[in-house]
Amino acid sequence: MSLSKIVRLVALLIAVVAAFVNLPEEAALVALAGVVGGYFIEEEYASRFLIGALALAMVHGALQPIWGVGPYLTTLLGSVSSLFNAAACTVIVMGVYNRLKP
Repeated sequence: MSLSKIVRLVALLIAVVAAFVNLPEEAALVALAGVVGGYFIEEEYASRFLIGALALAMVHGALQPIWGVGPYLTTLLGSVSSLFNAAACTVIVMGVYNRLKP
């Protein structure tokens, strides 16, 4: 397993754990994991990733009305959405950097 896969899986695990366990500074941990994980997104997948992050940010609360599991799913997807949004910031910055460097 490559380093990029391990980093992305650990970042996703942090987001999932932060959704259900009340950790101190959990938002900062998820954001930091997203920033680090975003560095390992390959350039050929950057636009797909950005579209996925945007879509997840728009719809992560859509499952709230489901009885019993809706609030849990919304919390989980909200945490993953925060992770993806932080990673999207890194992907955008890396894309700008790659275009501006000589």
